[in-house]
Amino acid sequence: MSAYEILRHIHSGFRFVVMILVLVAILQSLTGWLGRKPYTNGNRKLNLFAMISAHIQLLLGLALYFISPLVKFSKETMHDNAGRYWTVEHITMMIFAVVLITIGHSRAKRLVLPEAKHRAIAIFYTLALVVIAVAIVLSKRGLFQVTA
Repeated sequence: MSAYEILRHIHSGFRFVVMILVLVAILQSLTGWLGRKPYTNGNRKLNLFAMISAHIQLLLGLALYFISPLVKFSKETMHDNAGRYWTVEHITMMIFAVVLITIGHSRAKRLVLPEAKHRAIAIFYTLALVVIAVAIVLSKRGLFQVTA
């Protein structure tokens, strides 16, 4: 098995960790926001772990980006749907999603009121999860399919 295949499998499988952590953080923040619950150390840790996992996934993806045969830097890339997706669209959407998660986490850290902290996480992490899901669906590999 080549380094590319190993990294592709790790990146493909780790997305479930990221999506589960982000989804649980969203559900917990919605419960805290709408239920006017305190922002606990457990909330903070879950949100941090979700952000860290997204950053790790981004680093795995960047490493994969530079060794993938699907990423092509030529003038034909923009005319080839698959080539354009893997070279431009996928990485752009995923970086955007990680930026949203990072902004949400940073904003929640600076806010004082618990409802505001929960709201920031709920909004930014939800937007990021939508972007991630759309990017995965656009890959035509399926949201729950592991790369073979």
